[in-house]
Amino acid sequence: QVQLVESGGGLVQAGNSLRLSCAASGRTFSSYAMGWFRQAPGKEREFVAAISWSGGSTRYADSVKGRFTISRDNAKNTVYLQMNSLKPEDTAVYYCAATPIMIVPTNPYEYNYWGQGTQVIVSS
Repeated sequence: QVQLVESGGGLVQAGNSLRLSCAASGRTFSSYAMGWFRQAPGKEREFVAAISWSGGSTRYADSVKGRFTISRDNAKNTVYLQMNSLKPEDTAVYYCAATPIMIVPTNPYEYNYWGQGTQVIVSS
């Protein structure tokens, strides 16, 4: 069992940065690949970024590639999402998720555990 708690969301002007954190409970955090997803009002949940258990493999949605960076610190049981050059279309609730799958999936249905989400609002 893995419990996830996101933090770091807020209101920011376009062009600025935010860093989201996701703290995980459980002794087996390093065994899980981790992902970040987001959901805007009236839209489906979409993939943002994912990272393998070791941090050696990452994947990004085309919409955030070059602006967002996912990383993890297994000693702190935490995964991060550094978001730079934010745009109004990045406004959404951001969720972190965990999966024991060894690859780095982008499909939300392949993730077993989810946090409650943190709101990000980017004003123009």
